[in-house]
Parts: sequence; C-alpha cells; structure tokens
Amino acid sequence: MANNPGAKKAIRKIERRTEVNKSRRSRVRTFLRKFDEAVAAGDTGAAQAAFTTAQSELMRAVSKGVVHRNTGSRKVSRLHRQLKKMATA
Repeated sequence: MANNPGAKKAIRKIERRTEVNKSRRSRVRTFLRKFDEAVAAGDTGAAQAAFTTAQSELMRAVSKGVVHRNTGSRKVSRLHRQLKKMATA
C-alpha cells in the first residue's frame, strides 16, 4: 500500500489514466466492429467509410499511447487488405 503522498498521488493518476485508456480502447474496438459489419454485409461504400474512420481512430490511439505503433499499423494493414479483397471480388 502507498505510504507517502507522492505514491498516493501516483495511484490516483494511474486510476484516471486507466479509465481514459479503457474508453479509448473501447472506441477503437467499436470502429473496428463497424468495419467488420460493413464487410460482412458486402457494402463496399460503407466499408470504405468505416475503414477511413477506423484507420483514423487506430492511429489516434497509437498517438495517445493506448496501442503500440506496430500493432496499429498491422491492424490498419489487415483492414486495408480486407477492403481491397472486397473491392476486387
């Protein structure tokens, strides 16, 4: 347990940051799910729009430190590959 005021403050800061990061991670997952739903429905226009917003949200999470840079890039790459596959089919 934290004994000094600095450690107690650090615990409070960590709790606040954890809440913010949970919210951001949840937001990213929501946009990824919307993209998956658009791809499953076969709607190219909706999938393109969902891809744009999902990519933006993923990169924003990367810049905020919620997701590692390589993880964000990998996820965007996979989404783009799905979109290309859908467009050619």
